[in-house]
Amino acid sequence: MTTNIKFGTDGWRARMAEDYTFDNVRRAAQGFAAYLKQHALAEKGCVIGYDQRFQSEYFAQAAAEVLAGNGIHVWLTARNCPTPVISHTVVERGAGGAINITASHNPPIDNGFKVRDPDGGAIAPAGLKEIEAAIPATMADVQRLDLAAAQAQGLVTLWDPDPAYIAHLGTLVDLERLRNAGLKVLVEPMWGNAAGWFQRLLGGGSTEIIEIHAERNPLFPEMQRPEPIQPNVDVALAKTVELGADVCLITDGDADRMGIGDEHGIFVDQLRVFGLLAYYFLEVRGERGPIVKTLSTTQMLNRLGKRYGVPVYETGVGFKYIAPKFLEVDGLIGGEESGGYAFRGNVPERDGILGNLYFLDFMVRTGKTPAQLVETLFEALGQRYYYDRIDTRFPSEQRPETLARIQAAKPETIAGVPVTGIVTLDGFKYELGDVGWLLVRFSGTEPIIRVYCELTDENLIQPILQGGLEIAGLK
Repeated sequence: MTTNIKFGTDGWRARMAEDYTFDNVRRAAQGFAAYLKQHALAEKGCVIGYDQRFQSEYFAQAAAEVLAGNGIHVWLTARNCPTPVISHTVVERGAGGAINITASHNPPIDNGFKVRDPDGGAIAPAGLKEIEAAIPATMADVQRLDLAAAQAQGLVTLWDPDPAYIAHLGTLVDLERLRNAGLKVLVEPMWGNAAGWFQRLLGGGSTEIIEIHAERNPLFPEMQRPEPIQPNVDVALAKTVELGADVCLITDGDADRMGIGDEHGIFVDQLRVFGLLAYYFLEVRGERGPIVKTLSTTQMLNRLGKRYGVPVYETGVGFKYIAPKFLEVDGLIGGEESGGYAFRGNVPERDGILGNLYFLDFMVRTGKTPAQLVETLFEALGQRYYYDRIDTRFPSEQRPETLARIQAAKPETIAGVPVTGIVTLDGFKYELGDVGWLLVRFSGTEPIIRVYCELTDENLIQPILQGGLEIAGLK
């Protein structure tokens, strides 16, 4: 039976050896080759990179053979490569796009297939539909050229993208200042693509870089998955305290998302990190420009927008929505609830390496610890914010029934808090006045329902989340 390949929030992801097979990767690559040709991008070539998951380098080679079979030149990364480096390479090489073999934060049994446009950003939903439509139903319509032959013909070039990306980072952040800041930094790359990168960037000075989980291990031990949230980061947070580190810098499996642990081993949630980075640019660096956010992330950005006189744009969840808007408005910073942030001067894509460097720069410029920076942000806003989320797996065949149940629900109150509005841009967001918001939505990458909220009253977090589960019929 032919697998129906569908691109979700950020590409196609599936269970290896079940739907994610070499032939299905080849079919997806053929669809992308057709898309590049349709948009006169094929002659620009394509970048292909991959992560540390099981067989990823071989899936990448399979994709390269298909692109080469279609007469499209490929820059194939010589080793596993962070997603932001792949995106930067698209622009640096002037390529027509990229294929990235990665399942990002998914469980170990999954792998994925991300695609990028000439700007290095996520392809908009309409483009993803075109790629899906161009995927052949069988291997009979897939064009392939053996890798060795493709290399001999100059259609596949093994490429080291690191030097250009490192030089680019040096134009955005004063790496020498960070290198000699005298900090003790614990780095948690989650067995992923950022392993070794912070030592390369910041080693050799008075700042001490200590890494854990830096080898290749596709089973991702000591965590459920390489997603930069608790409980996956608990080992790193404990190690931060044990070593007396000043900060814990976290990247997910493909290094496009980030997380922060403070000096006390307390996780700084991704909404607070987004607020902190926006405050860093607006207050500390004195820069101005639009903020682009998904509807699932923090209201702190709206308050910062008013404080500094910059517009705030809200999109659906995923960089396939953020990237086009970010380019359209020349955004200063853009991001989402998952811990992925884009920055002006960089490609319109998440960059966990650059985001962590900016956070270190924030610490060095202000002389404050991560915990002190959080307090500084709340003082500036005149309000504290609290966030949490619950992810619940469910059988895919139950999605229509569950969706109908949520659509029919029109709650006037949730946990006793009046509902002041319902936004259905992406999922179901229940506005709770000055108290905050609750969002119920289906994941775009896995059979999961996410229920999340951000509130100004910490005591209401769990009651509101339970109310969201009730709306979805999950309790």
